Amino acid sequence: MYAAFDNFPALLIWLPLVGALLSFFMRSETAAKNVAVLFSLLALGVVGSSLLYVDSKYQALNQVSYVWLPGLESSFAFILDGLTRTLCLLTAVSFPLIFLFIPVGKYKQPHVFYGLMMLTQCGLMGVFMATDALVFYLFWELALIPVYFLSSIWGGEKRIRATFKFFIYTFVGSLFMLIGIIYIYLKTSGSFNLINFYNAALTHQEEGWLFALFFLAFAIKMPLFPFHTWQPDAYEQSPTPVTMVLSGIMVKMGLFGLMRWLIAMLPHGAKAHQTMVVVLAVIGMIYASLIAMRQDNIKRLIAYSSIAHIGLMALGIFTFQQVAVTGVVIQMFTHGVNVVALWMVADLIERQTGTLSMSALGGIAKKAPNLAIFMLVFAFANIALPLTNAFVGEFMIFSGVYAMSPWWAAAAGISIILSAVYTLNMVKNVFYGEAAAAVQGFMDIRPLQSFVFVVLTVLIFFVGVYPGPFLSMIAETVSLIVNKLTGI
Repeated sequence: MYAAFDNFPALLIWLPLVGALLSFFMRSETAAKNVAVLFSLLALGVVGSSLLYVDSKYQALNQVSYVWLPGLESSFAFILDGLTRTLCLLTAVSFPLIFLFIPVGKYKQPHVFYGLMMLTQCGLMGVFMATDALVFYLFWELALIPVYFLSSIWGGEKRIRATFKFFIYTFVGSLFMLIGIIYIYLKTSGSFNLINFYNAALTHQEEGWLFALFFLAFAIKMPLFPFHTWQPDAYEQSPTPVTMVLSGIMVKMGLFGLMRWLIAMLPHGAKAHQTMVVVLAVIGMIYASLIAMRQDNIKRLIAYSSIAHIGLMALGIFTFQQVAVTGVVIQMFTHGVNVVALWMVADLIERQTGTLSMSALGGIAKKAPNLAIFMLVFAFANIALPLTNAFVGEFMIFSGVYAMSPWWAAAAGISIILSAVYTLNMVKNVFYGEAAAAVQGFMDIRPLQSFVFVVLTVLIFFVGVYPGPFLSMIAETVSLIVNKLTGI
């Protein structure tokens, strides 16, 4: 019965890849967009189908492996467990909504744009499912390369500088990770398989400096303070759909790497560096929140808000508490949903007013009451109001942080207060008060945009009210990760 579904991981690689290739050959914008929507929906259907088989027996069976480089013992090996399903679901949900939200005529050479976006989805799926270190690195790069082209071709006026900075940061981080992968491979029995990497014969000293190599790559990708300086410019200058992918999904590559590859593979190194990471995470949360409060540009405010949320998730992982790590997995999904929603609202405002400066806006609620209602929902989710999706993850993370240290919990809690301040101030300044000159011709959202916002709203309240299915799905995977640390 279960064997028929063993190709789920392979389908999640092939569908976006075929969709990308077909999009490249579509000269009509409508055809290219329809292909991208169709294949992203097919990928969503595959992930949705996999969620029907979440018992432990199926998790053990649901893995595929195809020999790639036999001389190096490297295979295209993929698995769908609880952690992977959560992130693949986020990816599969986000892409069709993003495609549907893109207006006709927005980008030149749309067939190339949609093709590169689908290649990015293929890379992301591979990163989240790979259980071979060399294949993991391959898809890590595959997910990043299309973003370089998307940002440098269709980005803003300062796109070249922002993209180059993004490239340098991520390239250096990836190079360090590759060095670490090769070193551990030489310490195994000659295999890039994840289990062999977990069982590599490493001394505590070796784990210490290997931790630094991998952590640098993952910290840049998240990004974590002080490796975050590429992020605000890249988010501001990239096309908004690319920014949605970067902040909603791609930053989760770093958090995922921490859980699947770093702390479980190098537990002694993780414990030795625990305090350092906790300090960086808390500093980043407070710093990013204070900077967000000073922003006048909506995009930059959302960018710094994202840095603060990522810091909280990194903190949760390094509590090494099962409740906190579980909360992080939930929070990775919910943060993706919420930040994509915020970017969509920002994009609508920029399209109609030509500005994202809060000082030039105001009174949008009078012109677009439906958009204002959705924005309030997204804002409440961003500040983790009870019954919204982010509350579940944040509550679990803070429970774990408090169990580790009440003082760290108190310090981290400052960012939660600041989050409410800058988020609600942004809503007040942009949507309420007297209608500014820039919003006089503002029109309310259209039916397709309403549909996208309804889907996001349903996800916000479903996870907030009924998180049980997610908690059940990820319980076994989180236990395996935490046990690697507590067992040493």
